[in-house]
Amino acid sequence: MGTLDGIIDTVSADHPFFPLIGRKIVAGSTIGGMKETQETTDFATKHNIRADVEVIRMDYANTAIDPLEKADVRY
Repeated sequence: MGTLDGIIDTVSADHPFFPLIGRKIVAGSTIGGMKETQETTDFATKHNIRADVEVIRMDYANTAIDPLEKADVRY
């Protein structure tokens, strides 16, 4: 199998990446797979970590955007 060596780049410019990898696809997940998801769920259950959820009726959806736009929400 071939290798792809990296170069530290300090030049602020676009660099064509796809010609370097040919027809290969670089793919991944930012949230992990089933195993990681299950481990996270198990950890949350073990430590009584719960989500703080506000349920909003659909006819209130447009008004509910206002606090988001004003950054007046708790994350």
